[in-house]
Amino acid sequence: MSTLPEDLARYLDKAEALRDQIADDAERICLVPAPPYLESERAEYVAGLFRELGYEPWIDEIGNVIVRRTGEGGEPAIMLLGHTDTVFPEGTEITVERKNGSMTGPAIGDNSLGVAALLAIARMLDELELKTAGDLLLVANVGEEGLGNLRGAWAAVEQFESELGAVIAVEGHSLGRVTSGAVGSKRIKVTVTGPGGHSWGAFGQPSAIHALGHIIHEIDSLSVPTEPKTTYNVGVIDGGVSVNTIAPVASAIIDMRSVDVASLNSLAGNVEQIINSKSEGQISTTIEVLGERPAGKTPDDAPIVQTGLEILRDLGMDPYTDASSTDANVPISKGIPSVCVGVTRGEGAHRMEETIQIEPIASGIAQLMKLIMAYPYRS
Repeated sequence: MSTLPEDLARYLDKAEALRDQIADDAERICLVPAPPYLESERAEYVAGLFRELGYEPWIDEIGNVIVRRTGEGGEPAIMLLGHTDTVFPEGTEITVERKNGSMTGPAIGDNSLGVAALLAIARMLDELELKTAGDLLLVANVGEEGLGNLRGAWAAVEQFESELGAVIAVEGHSLGRVTSGAVGSKRIKVTVTGPGGHSWGAFGQPSAIHALGHIIHEIDSLSVPTEPKTTYNVGVIDGGVSVNTIAPVASAIIDMRSVDVASLNSLAGNVEQIINSKSEGQISTTIEVLGERPAGKTPDDAPIVQTGLEILRDLGMDPYTDASSTDANVPISKGIPSVCVGVTRGEGAHRMEETIQIEPIASGIAQLMKLIMAYPYRS
């Protein structure tokens, strides 16, 4: 690695000194359950950790933990988002194991470490006696995973939108990336109903399962663009009564994604048209919207993106930009300069044996510190 800029070297030294504390915080956070829509226990715990640092956090109506750290003044605020929720259901047994420089446990990286990073930033700013250019809003938010619909990010961004100059979403994984593209999604449940009946005696009556099969087949025949990347998936199907019953009801959950708003809307329109076309005679179809995430992009030449890439290069990495579905989708869709960055490297996200590496955490935190202190970003 070439000689680091003086400020980045200072941040890296401090982050290395705090690395064990950050790992401990991540483990403690991970051990507190935070299933979808049941994040309150972890929220209270994280709020308590901020109080231990001398802050006065508050928990908003939706369950976000919010800390405001006063800046120098004269510049808009900058917000960090780190989601508290996990993909694991209520009752999941949680253990964290440390071995060979790694930590393993469900949601240790996604996103226990991301939340621990918010605490680390507050601690580092205090110990280095630094202030950000504008106020710093540290938000441990709910609702990032699954059908959470980014509700925590929506609530936080909309609450402070008038004063925001930039937003950074923090994830435990994927150190070395600057996520500037927001993969939007629409998730729907289609339900097909029919008359039902005995498979022998009422043979010829339309089956809800058969009709659903035709819908799935036609969706699978749709042509979608590879650029901008646009995708669909039928992820869950359900229905029927017994092997010898003509199905009176069947349903499917469909996920549609794109980095482009127009492409996503076009795909969703085509899928809806296919579903509605099967509602005839004794068969009827309904569509329930389960979730929507906005698409968009912070331009590659935007100062926040270029600054993020430059910091990673200074840290000896070969950085890249990408697109994903993160809390940054919300501010990106509103035109607020925003990215998502990672704190360390790992594997197995959304699996019980999810693993993160401990050593790179210092570089990830130093990256985040420099990205915060470099604000406001200049062309």
